[in-house]
Amino acid sequence: MSDQRSIDSVLVVGAGAMGSQIAMVCALSGYDVVLNDISGEALDRAVASLRSRMQRKIDKGTASPAEIDSAFARLRTTDVLEEESCEVDLVIEAAIEKLDVKRELFATLERLAPADAILASNSSSFVPSAIAARLDARDRFCNIHFFNPALVMRCVEVIRGPETSDDTMAAAIDFVRRIGKEPVQLDKEITGFVANRILDAVRTEAVALYEGGYASFEDIDLACRTALGYPMGPFELMDLTGIDIGYYSRSQRFADSGDPADAPARSVAALVERGDLGRKTGRGWYVYDESGTKAGPNPDA
Repeated sequence: MSDQRSIDSVLVVGAGAMGSQIAMVCALSGYDVVLNDISGEALDRAVASLRSRMQRKIDKGTASPAEIDSAFARLRTTDVLEEESCEVDLVIEAAIEKLDVKRELFATLERLAPADAILASNSSSFVPSAIAARLDARDRFCNIHFFNPALVMRCVEVIRGPETSDDTMAAAIDFVRRIGKEPVQLDKEITGFVANRILDAVRTEAVALYEGGYASFEDIDLACRTALGYPMGPFELMDLTGIDIGYYSRSQRFADSGDPADAPARSVAALVERGDLGRKTGRGWYVYDESGTKAGPNPDA
């Protein structure tokens, strides 16, 4: 790209919690947005969840009905990836954290999207060079990594790959600012990026203390909240973001380094194997009721 591209339209691929909220953030900021998922049911759930969240904003007086109606008018959904749905300035992928899935998806997106569209992944596990390894348009590829919940969290990491152009980075950072977020620029890729590497150091120590029998995970969370001022403890945060997300991230780091210290902790692996993935499954380190409220510790953790 010889000139910085003006971004007016966005395609978000993946209608899970992250993808749907990213799409809504963009629509609220005035962008025309297409939200895609292979599952029509997932799209219906995403729209229902977003409408519920936006109604709460209206009820609290932080947004007007007209603003919300306008945002939804700019947001459309589709379960088909085709040239029409991909006719956008920016693509943000928020699919499952599996490298082969992402590579196959971006091969399709590169073929269908305009030749100057920016291709970006929301991945927290895979660096740009890993995802874009088979693409021709590696200069147009970067990671634009939002944090959960994307509607609330201000930080967005923008990660440059070895072949990402200056124009792509400039356009991506400008986009992040225009949607009301704070861009954190990484000029060199590293697994885990900035925030998650720091968070992972805390989480690793917390799990080591728990697995070593020094304290319960409830008391470790309590210490982090009451002594360190964290809004929630590391185990509570794992439940919020999804225990499988951290598991996949550590698995990828271990695959990259071969260092056993980078492998997922045995207690985390056990939760993932049982399908206790946190709030989204109703059980993680803690158990949650139907409303998502923490009911107590998971006795199987």
